[in-house]
Amino acid sequence: MSARSKRQARRWIRGYRRAHEIHERMRRHGEDIFRSERFRSMKQYLQHGEVTVYKHSVNVAKASINLADRLHIKLQERELIRGALLHDYFLYDWHIPEGQDPGTLHGFHHPKVALRNALAEYELTEREKEIIRRHMWPMTLIPPRCREAWVVLAADKWVSLLETLHIYKGHGKTDQNGNDGN
Repeated sequence: MSARSKRQARRWIRGYRRAHEIHERMRRHGEDIFRSERFRSMKQYLQHGEVTVYKHSVNVAKASINLADRLHIKLQERELIRGALLHDYFLYDWHIPEGQDPGTLHGFHHPKVALRNALAEYELTEREKEIIRRHMWPMTLIPPRCREAWVVLAADKWVSLLETLHIYKGHGKTDQNGNDGN
């Protein structure tokens, strides 16, 4: 085996271990969220391109962990992960205007709806509420007040850009039953 192949193999193994570690951290802090039927129902709604709202939320949680780790940002990891998973918990297809107040635009309106839905199902900390409420800043006008919300805001913008440009598909395609393999 060539030296280049060995380096590639080591890099792949490191990447695999890192992905597994992040997956375990997300499961540990968000187990009840992942078990929720309502949370899993987000697999039926598309967010960007062919990426579901469910997969987008998972992608944002992963990106938030990576960003915080790489920049050595001290924060509350449990609240970061839970807020990231629930930041788009609006539970409707935002591409279809039916059922929405015609005077509201999704980008401005959905953080309030997501927060209301999350509060109906989970007991949230102030940081988790802040993450959900402020993740669309500057559209929300009031900027986030905690590090966790800033990290999720940045991760959401980055992941949304990549998904919109079809650079990062996140393996979010669904079958006819709304299943995406998770």
